[in-house]
Amino acid sequence: MGTLLERFDEHEGPVRGVAFHPTQNLFVTGGDDFKIKVWNHKTRRCLFTLNGHMDYIRTVAFHHELPWILSASDDQTIRIWNWQSRQCIAILPGHTHYVMCAQFHPHEDLIVSACLDETIRVWDYSGLRKKNSAGAPTPYDEMAMHMHPSHRAMSGQPDLFGNTDVYVKFVLEGHTRGVNWASFHPVMPLIVSGGDDRQIKVWRMNESKAWEVDSCRGHFNNVSCVLFHPHRDLIVSNSEDRTIRVWDGSRRTLLQTYHRDHEKFWIMSAHPTINLFAAGHDGGLMVFKLERERPAFTCHQQELFFAQDQQIRYHNYGSEEDRPLATLRQVSDNRHQPPARTASYNPAEHALLVTYPTDGGVYEMYHLPNSGALRTGQNQRYQRGSGYAAVWISRNRFAVLDRAQQQVLIKDLSNSTTKTIPCPSPVTDIFSGPGSILLMSTATSVLFYDVQQRKVVKEVGVAPVKYVVWNHDMSMAALLCKHTVTLVNKAGEQLGQISETIRIKSGAWDESGVLLYTTLNHLKYSLSQGDHGTICTLEHPVYLTRVQG
Repeated sequence: MGTLLERFDEHEGPVRGVAFHPTQNLFVTGGDDFKIKVWNHKTRRCLFTLNGHMDYIRTVAFHHELPWILSASDDQTIRIWNWQSRQCIAILPGHTHYVMCAQFHPHEDLIVSACLDETIRVWDYSGLRKKNSAGAPTPYDEMAMHMHPSHRAMSGQPDLFGNTDVYVKFVLEGHTRGVNWASFHPVMPLIVSGGDDRQIKVWRMNESKAWEVDSCRGHFNNVSCVLFHPHRDLIVSNSEDRTIRVWDGSRRTLLQTYHRDHEKFWIMSAHPTINLFAAGHDGGLMVFKLERERPAFTCHQQELFFAQDQQIRYHNYGSEEDRPLATLRQVSDNRHQPPARTASYNPAEHALLVTYPTDGGVYEMYHLPNSGALRTGQNQRYQRGSGYAAVWISRNRFAVLDRAQQQVLIKDLSNSTTKTIPCPSPVTDIFSGPGSILLMSTATSVLFYDVQQRKVVKEVGVAPVKYVVWNHDMSMAALLCKHTVTLVNKAGEQLGQISETIRIKSGAWDESGVLLYTTLNHLKYSLSQGDHGTICTLEHPVYLTRVQG
């Protein structure tokens, strides 16, 4: 993906702020030419320009329900515009340095702003809402629009009768240098801010006051942008230290760090509904996920076992029975539990191996209940060990990949090592195969390794394999890489290969030997002799587990 769709060239100089309207085909931009422009991205044209700011515009934002635009500027003011009447309806002075950002609250009549004067301000615009709902908005006259903020009659000041349209509700002081960003929590009365003091601060507010709750320390340069995760108890920040950091929202502890070698990060945004973030840096932009969406799952005949919401769940394709079997244990010292990466099922022992990416790799073996009772806590039989990958290779043996030592450990049901196999090449992952065959993925190939004979019996040249999907009788497999699907038989002989430009997500065989697989936005098929095509377009990623009918 990552294809340029359109280019819009009307601003003179850099464009610092961009925002899409939540429901209409509009987006708004603000630039160093002091102009705000409203565009229709369907008709690909600029609809109109809003003039009034007297310095660079840092951020712009649409209101979620009113026909308003919020802008923050280096002229030390915040402005509210009605994009239907194309007029400025409020000017918010008070900051004494560049206003770096301003945001509407998601459901209350509040605005938060961050400024290089080392303060965060919370503004109440309920009076402006009432005034504008009572009648048409009254624009400022031309003289008022161009007066210095300190001399202007502004909306945020009381009139003779003490009425206000917009007023400062709280001034938050705690940063020791300029504040670059502040944003509201989506549902809780919290604000998060980041500044040139390299700190992230969390603030709580009620009707009468606002106060600092805690700080997150760890960035080594100015914090450019920080926000709450839309759906999880996480804080995400980026910085001029070239990192994106993820923090536990309650403990304020660092959970993850993503680092770029050369580019500083400047801006970030969260998708409102799906698990995507975007970040802008010196070299461009990147779209990323904090965690994988694909659930850890494994199939056996009519049964599906999968990890979801910290539970091992069972689904029967025939009876449609769906129930939890066990509670997943906490594998991380942090409160934040990473999702399971893979699952491997042993039908003879009714046992499941689950792996996690934590601390270089952790696996757990769960002995599942045969009855319908959910096993939790002390009633749950499980064992744990270190290893990046773990798969069953027989009814009483499983293989564990130790990537650090580059060896495969063969273990029994008591989790004791019975055999150690040095990796014949640098191995990145392992997968189950037919009989005593273990598939080992390397950077350039997949090795068919016979555990009993302790030797490689076949090598297939492919890119690093992400998933291996066997058909019902283990006679054929699909080796799913990032952009290729390679079909092989159980002897490791290649039957065909398909290349895709869009990332491959999953695959499953039907009973007649046809492979169905999904990319990021298509459902496709492949025959064993190599013919392939597209079945339909997908709006969202789909992960196939079984094909029936």
